[in-house]
Amino acid sequence: MKYTSAEAAKLLRKLTEEKSAILELESQSKEFVASLGEDVESIKPEYDYKQTQIKLDAVEKKIRTVKHAINLFNATHTVPGFNMTVDEMLVYIPMLTERRNKLAEMKSKLPKTRDQSDFGRNSNIIDYRYANYEIDAAASDFERISDELSRAQLALDKLNGSETFEIEI
Repeated sequence: MKYTSAEAAKLLRKLTEEKSAILELESQSKEFVASLGEDVESIKPEYDYKQTQIKLDAVEKKIRTVKHAINLFNATHTVPGFNMTVDEMLVYIPMLTERRNKLAEMKSKLPKTRDQSDFGRNSNIIDYRYANYEIDAAASDFERISDELSRAQLALDKLNGSETFEIEI
């Protein structure tokens, strides 16, 4: 069946939830406590070890298949407007985000501020902290990086919502 990357991610999430449900049910039913003299068979929860393992094997195989298909797609499809595959873009976007966050802080600094690190010390000396860079350049780079980040995210979102690939599950 054909899936977009976004659909495959939703399928993967569904399969992971299915696996978690099987494991939770197994956890609740694989052991039980009974008091001496209690009829063990009447309070014993329903649990079939073999069937549970078969269900786990089946869902884990589907998870592996979907993850592999997503990985192949990510490694082989180039994002339009960028000379990068999807997996490269998945590294590039967090890098841009980190850089944008740093630049957001830098562009918000004043050229000169009173240093508060030794505030309250017994001294008549006042220290000042100076920006050792051009604040306007940081602000300009912030805008440029923000635009690039938006462009990258939109291009990746468009690709993930339109390009399809085959997953045999």
